[in-house]
Amino acid sequence: MAIKLVREFKQNQQLSITPQLKKSIDLLQLSRLEIIKKINYEIEENPFLKKDFDHESSSGFDSMEFLENSPYELTLQDHLESQLLDIEISDVEKKIALVIIHSLEENGLLQMDLDEIEALMEYAYSSKEIKNVLSNIIHDLEPAGVGARNFKETIYLQLKKQKIPVKELEIANKILFNPQFSCFEDAKTHLAMHYSEHAIESVLKKIKQCDLSPGLEFESTHIIQPDLEVIQNNNENLEVQFKQDNFPLISLDEELEKLVKNKKNQANKELKEKIGEAKWLIRSINKRNKTVYNVGKLICKIQADFLTNKSPELKPLSNIDLAKELKISASTVSRILRSKYIQTPKGAVSMKSLLASSVSKTRKVTPMQLMEEIQNIVEAEREKLSDQRIADLLNLRGFNLARRTISKYRKKINLPNSRNR
Repeated sequence: MAIKLVREFKQNQQLSITPQLKKSIDLLQLSRLEIIKKINYEIEENPFLKKDFDHESSSGFDSMEFLENSPYELTLQDHLESQLLDIEISDVEKKIALVIIHSLEENGLLQMDLDEIEALMEYAYSSKEIKNVLSNIIHDLEPAGVGARNFKETIYLQLKKQKIPVKELEIANKILFNPQFSCFEDAKTHLAMHYSEHAIESVLKKIKQCDLSPGLEFESTHIIQPDLEVIQNNNENLEVQFKQDNFPLISLDEELEKLVKNKKNQANKELKEKIGEAKWLIRSINKRNKTVYNVGKLICKIQADFLTNKSPELKPLSNIDLAKELKISASTVSRILRSKYIQTPKGAVSMKSLLASSVSKTRKVTPMQLMEEIQNIVEAEREKLSDQRIADLLNLRGFNLARRTISKYRKKINLPNSRNR
């Protein structure tokens, strides 16, 4: 059998990441503080970049000296761990508590599911044991609201710590956790039949004063600087602005560029590369800021009722929803959400915390809403309902959920199955 060498030409497409594209991706991920440091570093390294001092804030907050020499502060984790020393708990409870504490987001909320923590601890302890530690130990620590799994829970924990009257706490519970109420006005209308208007107004006022990010004041790994600011105008509409304060404006030193490009001067290759790098950095920073603004503006538009204190509930919203609306990739949105903050009427909150996934493809339902629905069905049941029966009842209302989904979220709120209820 003869062996032949054959030359074959094949054309195919391959996506490759250029060094500049990688650097652009890295810029998107930087927090405001990190990009200010990056800009100040590049100004020192690249002679073709100059800072616009006319627009620079007099506070000097973006100076390298201030950022590098800011004093050490107690972290949220340090603060919580020190409190564990003052309470009598078992070794098991302490182990679980420490894992929970180090699983908290920088805003003080717990966004990991309990079964994820169970897996993190290699199933040495059950999700029920973990929930008991969370509810009975972590939720009692300061600052009030730490360890909550969503904004509603952090508000409720703070109200409990304020030791408000029992009736007011009862009203707050119904306003926050009754899935039948779509907004504060709706809750107010329904509750007026059972409680005084003064009591309801008092509770709503206290709810609106609660801190949505109780852990941020202890965050010392970096100083929190929001990129965006939300301002509520007289018409109660939200206006989103990019915060120019303390953000260094840079431009190309055109006189130096002309001098380098002058034919009488023989500019070397390295200088020309510096010019290209300076132009690229200016374009990339402007693009980064514009993308952060567009993503933040859309989030605030969708979550306007929550941000203007008209509703305690976030609307279902995901990276993919934002990407489709803005016609950018979901990975770009994900990078933008990293370490970015918005200054809202409710205080500084991370952009990521204003997203809420939907558990249904046909109806916008957050996991929290579904768990509240399941809880209400079980509490009102006359006969023990199976997970399939609960799914059928919800599907009649357009939820379109599978039995295993009901089972998953029933377990998350520690409700036993129909046989054990």
